[in-house]
Formats: sequence, C-alpha cells, structure tokens
Amino acid sequence: MTTEPEQHSGPALIARIEGRQSPNRQGLDPYTLYEVMQKHLVPGVSVAVIKDFDIHWVKGFGTADVETGRPVVATTLFQAASISKPVTAMIVLRAVQDGLLSLDADITTILKSWTPRQGKFGPSPITPRALLSHTSGAGDALGFPGYHPSEPRPTLIDILDGREPSNVGPVFFERPPFTAFKYSGGGLTIMQLALMDAFARPFTEIARDSVLKPLGMDSSTFEQPLPSALDAGAARAHSWEGRSMDAKWHVYPEQAAAGLWSTSADLARFVIEVQRALRDPVGRVLSLRSAREMVTPVGMGPYAVGLRVGQRGDGWYFGHAGSNWGFRCRLMGHFRKGYGMAAMTNGENGIPVLDEIEARVASAYDWDSLDKPVPR
Repeated sequence: MTTEPEQHSGPALIARIEGRQSPNRQGLDPYTLYEVMQKHLVPGVSVAVIKDFDIHWVKGFGTADVETGRPVVATTLFQAASISKPVTAMIVLRAVQDGLLSLDADITTILKSWTPRQGKFGPSPITPRALLSHTSGAGDALGFPGYHPSEPRPTLIDILDGREPSNVGPVFFERPPFTAFKYSGGGLTIMQLALMDAFARPFTEIARDSVLKPLGMDSSTFEQPLPSALDAGAARAHSWEGRSMDAKWHVYPEQAAAGLWSTSADLARFVIEVQRALRDPVGRVLSLRSAREMVTPVGMGPYAVGLRVGQRGDGWYFGHAGSNWGFRCRLMGHFRKGYGMAAMTNGENGIPVLDEIEARVASAYDWDSLDKPVPR
C-alpha cells in the first residue's frame, strides 16, 4: 500500500505530471507530457516546482538543440524574455532600500544621458513606479524582436529614439502617467538606462551584484550576447515547426526588458524570494515593504511594481510570462502558501505547453482544491 509521503514525494508527483491526465481539462488528457510537447512541436522544456517556500524538484524534458540532440537538463540556460522585467523591478527596489533611488521620483532626476519625449500632460512626472507597472503613458511597440548575432546592434539611446540600427520605433509618451495601462518594453529600457546612469556601471554588473548573486541565481546573466563559455550549456531557439532557425538565438541589448538568460531553478529562486519576504518579513534581497510593492497593483491595470497579480478561485498569485524569438517561459507563485512554479521552453509554440504544465502541476499539488471558492 502506498503511503501518504510516497504519494506526495517528488518522484511520484513528477510521474503524475509526466503521465496521461484525468479528468480532461484541455483536451490533452490522453497525452503524456512528452506527447504534448511533440503535438505542439516544442523540442525542450525545463520545469521547477516550488513547495513550502522551497524548490521541490527541477527537471528537464526533451531536447535543448535539435541540431546536436543535446538534452535539456536542470542547468540548461534559456532566454527568460520578459521575465527580465520583474527581475529589473527587484533591482530597482534593492536600490530604493539602500536609499539610492525613489520609486516616486521624476525619472529625469535620475537620467543623465537621455530626455523622455513627453507630451504636455501637466505636472505629473514619469516615475520608476509608473515605468515598472506599465502605467507611465509610454506608447511604444509591445515587444522587441532582438537582433541576429551577425547584425549591428543599437545603443540604448538608438533604441529609445528609434534610430538605426534599431529595429523598433521610438519610445514616446501618449498620455499622463497612471491614467491607463499599456504594456511597454520601452519603459523598462528607460529604467535600464536610468540605472546605468545612476550607478555609472554596466547593467549586467548592477543586476549581478544587487539581485542575481545574493539570490543564488548563479546560472543567470543579463550578458548580451551570451558569452561562448555559457553558450555551450544554452538551449537553441526553435521555430513554430520545432526546427532550428538561422541563428541559435537573438541578441537583446534591451536587457532590462528582455535580456535575461536563466534556468527554471533560478527563476524559482526569484519567486521564493518574493514569497519569503512577504512572510518572514525579510528575504535575501527584499524587505517586507519592497515585497509588498511587487504584489500591490498600482491602481491601473493588473501590474504591481514588476509583477502581474491576480486571483484564481480564492487564491492570489503573482507571476510573469516571457516571449522572445524562439523561447517562451512563465513563472508564478502564491502570495501566502509557499507554492509555485517556473517553466521555460525553446519553441515558438511554447505557450500551450506551458498552459498544460501549469494545469498538471496545479492538479498534482492540489492547488485548485486548496484555492477554490468556499461554498456559502
């Protein structure tokens, strides 16, 4: 007879998540997880599951690179894409805790090398809080396509001005701050430049010393392009058909918005930091006050400072997703109960696979039953 601890051990829960599902949630119950990946033409996935404010298990599935057949392992690097944004928010909050920045200061008091293009909207300043919650009024394009490694790359000011060789339009402001929500990668690029101006250091070093190293995210880096020594352990980007493309990956000088390379385990460490700081009430990087900033909506849209927040049943969760050229990823965590997950894929069609992984983890760990509405 199977004991309760055995039923809830890491290997038993992994087997449930990998296997065929019941009941049917998304029409994918006849499939194993590997068959789901094959159905959606996604070569590889890395998953880390959080339980009781700690990493319960980490596992790679499938292939990191279809050209070499190298498998995904726990240490395989993926592009975290827009999950770079909440990590950048934590960098800013660390600087706020240290008395070096203010969330509500006019960004022009921090920026030295560029002046925002702002319309005549009155006295409301553009602030880090507004930039990090996508409520600054920025009207730029929603995302960044990145650059082929052989192409010339723009400076941050080229990107903000929409000047060649930038492949996106300029960042401009179309409405006053805090009047509407509009997702803005350009807003995070402004924040990246402001941090570099404030610290007079490369963004990669600021991120490493203030957040990545203290959290033990030792496999993660904002280096763009990825150095060859790290590229040996990195996943390849794959097309909608699951094939290799004309480069192994694209380069993102917009590091704060899209430039993080990471593992699912390191992203789980980021989630746990927010959860522990909300509970303890201090983490390795965040104070309780800073953690609350990351999960308290600013008043317009679904974002707090860096993270998207929302309710599922009676449970409240924070999270973020990411989509770069050939990569899709997701992280999420419960505000109070110490569980969550991070998953990373190396295929353009990764979103339905991430949806299925999230549903399988929630079912195996009884998230839905724990957070379903209480009958009245």
